[in-house]
Amino acid sequence: MEHQPRIRLGMVGGGADAFIGAVHRIAARIDDRYDLVAGALSSTPERALASGRRIGLAPDRIYADYAEMARVEAAREDGIEAVAVVTPNHLHFAVAKAFLEQGIHVICDKPMTSTLEDAETLRGLVESSGVRLMLTHNYSAYPMVREARRLVAEGALGEIRVVNVEYAQDWLAGAAESKQSKWRLDPEQAGRGGAIADIGTHALHLASFVSGLEPTSLSADLHSFGAGRRVDDNAHIMLRYPNGARGLLWVSQVAVGNENALRLRVYGTRGSIEFDQEAPNRIWFTPIGEPRRLLTRGGAGFAGAARIPAGHPEGFLEAFASLYAEFADDLRSPDAPRAPIPGVRDGVAGLRFIQAALDSSGRDGAWVALDPA
Repeated sequence: MEHQPRIRLGMVGGGADAFIGAVHRIAARIDDRYDLVAGALSSTPERALASGRRIGLAPDRIYADYAEMARVEAAREDGIEAVAVVTPNHLHFAVAKAFLEQGIHVICDKPMTSTLEDAETLRGLVESSGVRLMLTHNYSAYPMVREARRLVAEGALGEIRVVNVEYAQDWLAGAAESKQSKWRLDPEQAGRGGAIADIGTHALHLASFVSGLEPTSLSADLHSFGAGRRVDDNAHIMLRYPNGARGLLWVSQVAVGNENALRLRVYGTRGSIEFDQEAPNRIWFTPIGEPRRLLTRGGAGFAGAARIPAGHPEGFLEAFASLYAEFADDLRSPDAPRAPIPGVRDGVAGLRFIQAALDSSGRDGAWVALDPA
């Protein structure tokens, strides 16, 4: 591809000591497509200034307030073209809205907002303005996840019958004392969903991204095992699909012995595939009546894109970087064919899923319709 100017990027949240802020900054630089030039990196002015200095921002581009940043940057001739929103969940909506209204593209962590109403508002802004919003469902950018999606789309599995995703962690199995746990377990900051919003939206998106199916209804059992917790830390969700297929999601943050165990299984009339995020450079493909086949990134028969030769690991950071690079391609070449980047529609789908799961669980697992996003 012909050289294109780097995109001027801003960031809200994600101060110098924040894990996810560092992930976004690394991802933005891997393919050399962005320059981070402005930020409101903390809600505390002193921390915002200190973080901005630590990552090398010019003093006049370090902001104590995201609304001021949106106004000032939109008015600058060299103002930012896109902003990464990496705040706690309850701030996603207000921050994204402020920048979208100024004509600045948005890169937003999931869930996109805390309420479905807010998600629909952001979709209206995106659709009426032409400004873009990318949602960082980074697992969809793993090369072998995209290879699995290709196999399904080309009919290698036949008609899909069963979609199974489990996402298990154990960081809430004991007492929760970390800075992250304090806001993630507070419904005022995280929204009404706990694990269902934090990792359940990833599980749902992965299921839909690979299978090509959108569920039409669900039955959910959300539960909190932690004493005094006001949001769920474990969920079992059954799904029904329009072609008659069935799905099952299990998401848990109290599953002792699991660090970030995201696993996908898809079964069809002609075969199956299995993906394990902790072994991200391979998938298992089993045609009916034949032995299992191990397919590897860059190996024989691989039809996707790989950054490095086969046998060299590629995973979490590179997947984030792929989304950033593809978003840059879309912004610089809007008429070119687009990669399957998660966007505002996926954000709305995630909030409809969270709301339906909470509704179902509150009614003892009653089946609840899921309208298409």
